Amino acid sequence: MELIQRNPQLAAYLAADDVVDHQHPVVRETAARLASGATDAYSYAKAAYEFVRDEIPHSQDSGELMVTWRASDVLTERTGICCAKSHALAALLRAESIPAAFCYQRLTDDDGAHPLVHGLVAVRLPGGGAWARIDARGNKPGIDAQFSLDEERLAWKVRPEFSEVDYPVLYDVPHPAVMSALRAAPDRPSLWPIYPTEL
Repeated sequence: MELIQRNPQLAAYLAADDVVDHQHPVVRETAARLASGATDAYSYAKAAYEFVRDEIPHSQDSGELMVTWRASDVLTERTGICCAKSHALAALLRAESIPAAFCYQRLTDDDGAHPLVHGLVAVRLPGGGAWARIDARGNKPGIDAQFSLDEERLAWKVRPEFSEVDYPVLYDVPHPAVMSALRAAPDRPSLWPIYPTEL
């Protein structure tokens, strides 16, 4: 699949805003801690990915009812759904001048029911010309996502027979349909009925 950079300006994928608030002290402190053990952009990006994947539980897995969406809140509260965790990872990458994009899949249950939008991050390391999608959702039995720039190691491969989709667009800001639901939901049980089923 050819990934499509929605904003032609690479600088847009380094920007901070109220969601990807990488100038926030919590984001800066976390980035500095991770960077202190890194030797280059690759090792930092891998460390940031593994930190978000492993140290911030997916709220559905942990049973946490809180809905987070701002990167600094995801890092502070240590919880979030896939898209919220993507916001935190993008903020950590951008904090160290590594371009990060938001991208999505449409996934379903094993019978094709209950479709939903799954959030990923695409990273583009300095000096590299290609984007690579990574999935910081969090591993559990049956899911083994890894940091890989060559061969994708996402949580799930889409199954076209169930109308699952890899969306090719790389967004510089989180998709508005996702953000609308995350901002509106007072808790996770309230989130799922309003969460987008497709883009």
